[in-house]
Amino acid sequence: MTLVQLEYIVAVDTYRSFVGAAEKCFVTQPTLSMQIQKLEEMLNVKIFDRTKQPVVPTEIGSQIIEQARLVLQESQKIKEIINSQQQEVSGEIKVGIIPTIAPYLLPKVIAAMMEKYPELKLLIWEYTTEDIIHHLKTGVLDCGILATPLGDNSIEEVPLYYENFVTYISKNSKLYKKKTIDSDDLEDENIWLLNEGHCMRSQVLNICRSTRQNRLQGLTYNTGSVETLIRMVDMNNGATLLPELALEELSNKQLSKVRHFKSPEPVREVSLITHKNFIKRRMLNALKEEILAVIPKGMKQKKKKDIVGI
Repeated sequence: MTLVQLEYIVAVDTYRSFVGAAEKCFVTQPTLSMQIQKLEEMLNVKIFDRTKQPVVPTEIGSQIIEQARLVLQESQKIKEIINSQQQEVSGEIKVGIIPTIAPYLLPKVIAAMMEKYPELKLLIWEYTTEDIIHHLKTGVLDCGILATPLGDNSIEEVPLYYENFVTYISKNSKLYKKKTIDSDDLEDENIWLLNEGHCMRSQVLNICRSTRQNRLQGLTYNTGSVETLIRMVDMNNGATLLPELALEELSNKQLSKVRHFKSPEPVREVSLITHKNFIKRRMLNALKEEILAVIPKGMKQKKKKDIVGI
C-alpha cells in the first residue's frame, strides 16, 4: 500500500470519475486504474462499484477512503514541519470564495500575496457557501472565505471582518429622500435579489423579514451578481441591498443612491474557514494577514452591529 494509491482512491471518490481523477492527479487513466486495482487485490476488497455511473464507493470502500484521507492529512504534516523550519511560506493552497466577496477583496489580496510570497501558489475558485463546505470536507479545497456563522462543528471559523449592508435605491423611489433606512421601509419596495443558492440572498430576506408585519411584498426579482443588481436598480427602479465593499466600485452618481441603515446596522460576518483537520497553518496565517491589511479598520470591530444569519 502506497500514499500514491491512497491519493488515487481519494481522487476518484472526490470527482466520482476515473477519468476526472486521473486528470487531477496528472496521470493517465490506465495508470490510475491499475494502481487502484492493485490496492483492491492486496486488500482483497472492492473499493468502488464500477457498474454505477458516476462511480461510487462500496460500503467497505467508503470506510477505506475515509481512513485514507486521514492518512494523507497526517503525511502532509511532515511537509509542514519542514516548511515551518525553513521559515518560508511556500507550496499550494486551494481557496474557495463566495461571488459576493470575491470581486471586492481578491484583486488587492492576490497582488500582495504574489509579491510577498513568490513561492506560494494560490488556486482560487468561486463557489456558493454550500459547495465550499462540501469541497472542504472532501479535500478539494483547503480553506474558504464566506459569510458566517455556519453552525457546523466540523468547520473552524476565524472571523475576519464585519461588513455593513447598505441599500441602493432608485431616484424614483419614495425612499430616495430618506437619509437613513429602516428595514420596515423596505416593506412595500420591489427588491432585486440574487438567485437561489447565494447566502447573501438569504441574508437580504432575513433583513426584510424583520419588518413588524413580516411581509415580503415585492420580493419577486432574481439575478446572478451584485453588479447586475446595481444595473437593475439603475435601469428599472426598485431597490437592492449591497455589501459595503461594493461601494468602492460605484461612481459618484451611483453613490448618491446609497442609504445606510439606522443603528444597529445589519452586517455580515466574513470569515476564513477550514476543516478542523487543516494543517497548512503557515499559509493560512499569511492569507489572513494580507486580507486584514486591506480591510478598513472600522470593519474589523464587531461593536454595535447586528450580524445577519445566513
